[in-house]
Amino acid sequence: MIELSPIEVGGHTFLGVTVKLPKTTLLSVSNDKGYIMCGALDIAFFNKELADRKVIAARAVGVRTIDQLLNAPLESVTYEAEKLGINKGITGRDALLKMI
Repeated sequence: MIELSPIEVGGHTFLGVTVKLPKTTLLSVSNDKGYIMCGALDIAFFNKELADRKVIAARAVGVRTIDQLLNAPLESVTYEAEKLGINKGITGRDALLKMI
């Protein structure tokens, strides 16, 4: 099952996506600039093989809901995210606000 929902963060609307798969759930919250995602996101892949795409993304691990993703500390971020001040340890919510 795939669920799409608007997510309000600091007066800005993002798109929340939940994909329920056997034994796991994929989660992401995005806008037209970047996104945060659950542990399924491979930050190293974006930083190495897709560096020319300049993807702004961050990952939180151990989350099972969109709310947990918003409130969890980020475990890793892309180089492009770092350029916006998105660093490991900040919450997903704070990262999204830097993507405005």
